[in-house]
Amino acid sequence: MTTIAKPSDRIFVALDITDVAEAVSLAEKLRDWVGGVKMGKEFFTANGPQGVAEVSKVGMPVFLDLKWHDIPNTVAAAVRASQPLNPLFVNVHASGGAVMMAKAAEAAAEAGDKRSQVLGVTVLTSMSQEDLDGVGVESSVLDQVVRLAKLAKNSGLDGVVCSAKEITAIREACGKDFALMVPGIRPAWAATGDQKRIMTPADAIAAGADYLVIGRPITQADDPVEAAKKIAEELGG
Repeated sequence: MTTIAKPSDRIFVALDITDVAEAVSLAEKLRDWVGGVKMGKEFFTANGPQGVAEVSKVGMPVFLDLKWHDIPNTVAAAVRASQPLNPLFVNVHASGGAVMMAKAAEAAAEAGDKRSQVLGVTVLTSMSQEDLDGVGVESSVLDQVVRLAKLAKNSGLDGVVCSAKEITAIREACGKDFALMVPGIRPAWAATGDQKRIMTPADAIAAGADYLVIGRPITQADDPVEAAKKIAEELGG
């Protein structure tokens, strides 16, 4: 697992925007108060690898949040194609199965010491029990998350993306050396938005999260730098 030098290194700010210049500007302003940037489907669809490369020039760790879910060879090829961008983290949907995840891990390993850590997405933090029922998953949210986390670990992945509500159960099932990237993080002073299984930054770290994905409470604040600084201070600097 990557060394975490100070508490704010745990924060990955979600750049869920489409403008490259705005993303670069935000990354430059926030670099002293967050540990990295997350770029997902919205940014990548608009700007592709070139846009990711531009933001990467700021010099911050990158979480490339593309949630690949396809046949094993296609996912492996996507992971392999991402490695020249040097993302610290990439992710795949754990529901794609053991073979798909193993192929993803093998593809990342080809990059050697500079490889990305591959995370499995368990159950999206926007999903409730009713949502799982609607797609035919009869397990509880917690049981499904733990099942997928164990499958991810056994398939060679470095960790999972999960809600803060499932941290304790995953730690018990997968151990302390399994990276937990936790979205759905909302400071007590921020709006909930569309996330359903949320927790404050300090509470999530106390529960055992390794990394926090925080977007709108920072990027849509009147003063993003002040918001990031406030969260970093809540975590201890």
